[in-house]
Amino acid sequence: MPTTWHDGIVRKIETIAPNVRSFQVEVPDMESFDFQAGQFVTMDLPIGEKRLQRWRSYSIANAPDHSNQLELCIVNSAEGLGSKYLFDQVQEGATLKFKGPDGGFVLPETIEKDLVFICTGTGIAPFRSMILDLKNSGKTHHNIHLIFGTREESGILYRDEFEALARTNSGFRYDIALSREEKWPGWKGHVHQVYMEQYATPRPDVAFYLCGWSNMIDDAVANLMLQLKYDRSQIHYELYG
Repeated sequence: MPTTWHDGIVRKIETIAPNVRSFQVEVPDMESFDFQAGQFVTMDLPIGEKRLQRWRSYSIANAPDHSNQLELCIVNSAEGLGSKYLFDQVQEGATLKFKGPDGGFVLPETIEKDLVFICTGTGIAPFRSMILDLKNSGKTHHNIHLIFGTREESGILYRDEFEALARTNSGFRYDIALSREEKWPGWKGHVHQVYMEQYATPRPDVAFYLCGWSNMIDDAVANLMLQLKYDRSQIHYELYG
């Protein structure tokens, strides 16, 4: 089948952390932009001549709701021509060309295990989509543990939302690890210490989902498989670069 491209209209841009923005995009040529929680879209940005220079993929951060609205959570990376364009050139009302949804980083139809979501930075986007989708749909699931890591407290994404969910839902746990915040009362350092301690004894009834930069994921897969002896089938991941 030929690839279908859409024109998305940027309806709202919001700064949600010092170097992170939420882009809310409407797809006017569709009544409902249907996707699975955890999937991504690929933009064709005017930042180069060749396809590989122009295409940038971003996970969808909102839950599927049968509307034509998307939310993308994007960090302004120092090395990223794509994010530089989005931050410096794109304003509300602008048009973004994109295709999708794509990707198999989604939850199974029947969820039979506890879910442990491990992420850093904007890697939280697909997990926010999954968590909101489970909450909104009422789909049967077991416990959820979200482990989020970033450098400083100002970089905690969607904090109020997840703290509120943890207060009202006994099956949802939320841990934050900060690597450069000495006075932080919670976990100090990287996300690895959290799951290494909390899941030190291997269990067959848990599934780990990882999203973030490749170094974090490489370390987490090695820790879970080689040190903690979890089975490879219990580990799922999505790479960011």
